[in-house]
Amino acid sequence: MPDDIKAADQLMGKKGPIAPKGKPAFFKLRAQLLDDGRSIEPLAETENLWTWIKVYASGGENVLHAHPNEDHMFVILAGSAIFYGPNGEEKELSRNDGIMLPAGTHYYFNASSEEPLVMLRVGTHTDKDNEIMYREGIDGAPIPGGTKKNKWKAPVYREDAYYE
Repeated sequence: MPDDIKAADQLMGKKGPIAPKGKPAFFKLRAQLLDDGRSIEPLAETENLWTWIKVYASGGENVLHAHPNEDHMFVILAGSAIFYGPNGEEKELSRNDGIMLPAGTHYYFNASSEEPLVMLRVGTHTDKDNEIMYREGIDGAPIPGGTKKNKWKAPVYREDAYYE
């Protein structure tokens, strides 16, 4: 691998640049709204912690899955979503509501409002020896995030419309 690619890899996290050690990283909660699909807006990352804004168009959804190597949480910034667990758990969350998901917790959610769903997602890995962003189904089979298996749809951005 060329040195310039190695250097870039050392600065990049899974979705955005890694904040340098010993220096604060500033960010703004801003993301473009969608008419269809879903998007991720990286805000800040370190080697151990990352935060993103995720936007789902109305009706956006994913499938029952878990992140076995990551504790993470969501806070609803706009819109609402119904979160589901593997044993019939169901809870609708709206603005300023949150959910904490310890590593290995199976869940999925659907956007339930007419307006786009905007969520803050914060995660940290729990097992540095394994893939951080690994996603698996209830059967233990991998479910890559950006695939039809996870009901992924490309974002269709709403012109000049932002969460901020």
